[in-house]
Amino acid sequence: MSDSFCPDCKKQTEVAFDHSAGDTVCTECGLVLEAHSVDETSEWRTFANESNDNDPVRVGGPTNPLLTDGGLSTVIAKPNGAQGEFLSSSLGRWQNRGSNPDRSLILAFRTIANMADRLGLVATIKDRANEIYKKVEDLKSIRGRNQDAILAACLYIACRQEDRPRTVKEICSVANGATKKEIGRAKEFIVKQLEVEMGQSMEMGTIHAGDFLRRFCSTLGMNNQAVKAAQEAVSRSEELDIRRSPISIAAAVIYMITQLSEDKKPLKDISLATGVAEGTIRNSYKDLYPYASRLIPNTYAKEEDLKNLCTP
Repeated sequence: MSDSFCPDCKKQTEVAFDHSAGDTVCTECGLVLEAHSVDETSEWRTFANESNDNDPVRVGGPTNPLLTDGGLSTVIAKPNGAQGEFLSSSLGRWQNRGSNPDRSLILAFRTIANMADRLGLVATIKDRANEIYKKVEDLKSIRGRNQDAILAACLYIACRQEDRPRTVKEICSVANGATKKEIGRAKEFIVKQLEVEMGQSMEMGTIHAGDFLRRFCSTLGMNNQAVKAAQEAVSRSEELDIRRSPISIAAAVIYMITQLSEDKKPLKDISLATGVAEGTIRNSYKDLYPYASRLIPNTYAKEEDLKNLCTP
């Protein structure tokens, strides 16, 4: 209850709100002060077809500017308790006959979203991958090519452009059977096609060893002190002329740091966590070993501790 001025009582009186009728009533004389008022509070009634769905939201998804109709087309759902195959019914047949120009795009976007979710990527990377695929699809140049490889390559490029790179092996693990070679070829094809279309080189972003390091360390279960030392070592390695890939340098630095800790990691475990072959890690470690005193922070290991490093 609350107080309001009643014109009949000519004074401030307590009023009651009738939620069923939407009326505000004076409690002393019964005068309806306001009728059919709009309730602006949250609506918690559910309008879902499924009996076990208690989600009160009854609005559609956000618009998608990459689709012809903005993603707001109507889809006839299978009725509850319906017998037989829905597509064999009259409603199902009519919906199936309707030509949806965005059907292939919707399936592609769904596949990209599934791959991104399995890798734990954020929504901005999904959106960027969708944009890249839409541009390539509009060029009508991907017919006859491996669709899974094309979608995986779009996701790889999006990760690079959003400064959240993933290795080709990580992308390959969620690419529905596409191989690393196929994804690499698809990436080169997409970049070439878009560069021709734009008339300029395509910005891909620079890969640094530090982009992968924290994720690799987390997979190996390294402690915070070792992770910080590895990050500083990787940062210092950029000042050296080490002609190795950033992923190989990250793996070699992890191998070097774990040798100086009590929780030593076998080379096999580092290879599995980073996706870098054991032989490549050894060769990269061999290149970094002469600079160990410059790479390893003094707070993590002293000069005499570096003698515990194995000789390559």
